[in-house]
Amino acid sequence: MHAPVTRRPNTVAAIVRTAALALLAALAVAGLSAGPARAQDGDVAWTVRTASNSYGDDRSSFSYAANPGGQVEDTMIVANRGKDPLDLAVYAADGFTTGTGQLDLLPKGGKSVGIGAWVRVGHDRVTVEPGRTAELPFTVSVPDNATPGDYVGGILTSLTQPDDTEGITVDRRLGIRVKLRVSGELKPGLAVENLSVDYDGPGNPFATGDATVSYRIHNTGNAILSARQTVSVSGPFGWLRTQAGTIASPPDLLPGESWKVTVPVHGVAPAVRLTATATVTPLLTDASGSTTSLRTIRATARGQAVPWTLALLVAVLIAVATGAFLLARRTRARRRLREEARVRDAVEQALLDQGTRAG
Repeated sequence: MHAPVTRRPNTVAAIVRTAALALLAALAVAGLSAGPARAQDGDVAWTVRTASNSYGDDRSSFSYAANPGGQVEDTMIVANRGKDPLDLAVYAADGFTTGTGQLDLLPKGGKSVGIGAWVRVGHDRVTVEPGRTAELPFTVSVPDNATPGDYVGGILTSLTQPDDTEGITVDRRLGIRVKLRVSGELKPGLAVENLSVDYDGPGNPFATGDATVSYRIHNTGNAILSARQTVSVSGPFGWLRTQAGTIASPPDLLPGESWKVTVPVHGVAPAVRLTATATVTPLLTDASGSTTSLRTIRATARGQAVPWTLALLVAVLIAVATGAFLLARRTRARRRLREEARVRDAVEQALLDQGTRAG
């Protein structure tokens, strides 16, 4: 998660410290075990959890299904494990997938259009005494014109503290993920875009090289999707096909999000003309946790795999053969011209001899 930080120049240690805190908050929002957040002196700590109610007990996150125009009511519990009172800001924000594949939430004041705009918490701030807990009831109000599909965000508690030693203001955030599926026609879909293949071969024209296949997976539907992927590279007519190794699955992509994939393929023959094939099977997970494989998508792209040393050798041989051919043709032409001149001289001499005898 992105925490707003104000710092003075030349505070490298502060930057590293802030990055670590941001990672801690991101893990908490993603529903992983991050533990309570602690102040620098270790005296302040708090945790957040879901309330036990008709939606279930010991939930790791909030998950709902609702109709357009519908409402959902639930509660988040905040516990102060420290020795001092806590004054926390409370707000909701939309989620997004980071470049490392983790779920993150927009910072406070960010432009939310889904969960962050639809969730209303009873209080925008809460004070929790040491050793006590506080309930934070909230309501998810789905607009009448909400588009069917999946939405992800979170409810956050935030503690802003100055760090006089480092000269910065640190914003620690702990939150719980909120996933909402708005009823209506579910249209899951993935696209494979910008597929390309590059080849890097050794100097030995008879040895294999490495290809790199790159593409982008784009969630074009309205459901959260992951995918199973395979990649292969082949020569003309599908000959000399080489399969890539195991490819890590992309993270769960929210509707509209993209994920760049780069796959190395080793042992590729320099077949002059290469064809890369990416096969992607979208994976849809329902509310019960069951995963369904959707229709497989295949995309291809072509590239060059020219063994340049062999090509140079062939070019030299062609040049030598061409030179030899031209030299032989020139030699034959000169020989023919000499023969024609000899015949012409012989004819002229014979005519002269005949004229002399006639006189």
